[in-house]
Amino acid sequence: MKQFLAYLALFFSSFVIVPYHWYLKKLAKTKPEEAWERSYRLVKGFFNAELKLVGCKITVLGEENIPKDTACLFVGNHRSYFDILVSHNTTGGPAGFIAKSEMRKVPLLRLYMRDIGCLFLERDNIKQGLETINKGAEFLKQGHSMILFPEGHRNQTDEFLPFKEGGYKMADKSGCPIVPFAVSGTDLIYESAPGKKFTKGNVIIEYGKPIYPADYPMKERKAKYKEIPDTIKEMRAKHKIKK
Repeated sequence: MKQFLAYLALFFSSFVIVPYHWYLKKLAKTKPEEAWERSYRLVKGFFNAELKLVGCKITVLGEENIPKDTACLFVGNHRSYFDILVSHNTTGGPAGFIAKSEMRKVPLLRLYMRDIGCLFLERDNIKQGLETINKGAEFLKQGHSMILFPEGHRNQTDEFLPFKEGGYKMADKSGCPIVPFAVSGTDLIYESAPGKKFTKGNVIIEYGKPIYPADYPMKERKAKYKEIPDTIKEMRAKHKIKK
């Protein structure tokens, strides 16, 4: 029943809200900040409903580390589709994702992603990748936060995949802070659950202290970026949730 209700809510909301997507697209042309704020409230409400339906209880730690009144580049590990829901709803304000280009092909979903300011990255297209980074930097300058999963793929193992550091250039170009975060337990809700059926459980997300790239010369800045995976790994190790 839980599985059915979650998919029913997804199906229903996806179709009923279509006219509102058209309104948000039009609004974004003249008032992008207002469009992002409205989209954020819409998607946050939908995500909260989905999380409640599957029985996901979220504990948020380190909220005091999120800088106020400024856009941030949030950087975290990636274990599950539910990382998207959990991180979006706990950053404290509108935020888009850097997503793989394949997601743009999913009907209706791409409308939601467009509304909240997601950008799509083609990993094998260097020129397009640079355009995406520049666009992300512009969003950050406009006060719109971005969320990045540098592993590039969902990973349920104890070891992280190599972090791709290209996305950090958004912080370099915009001067925004980077906030590392670690998420634990999201894969147990679905990907690692028996039979891949939605299973209720606890999720912990912790936000670490921000890094301000502008405070470091380039050489030290790159060294600081190299520390990000270990910072996230240390946070996650404190809250690892067993199957």
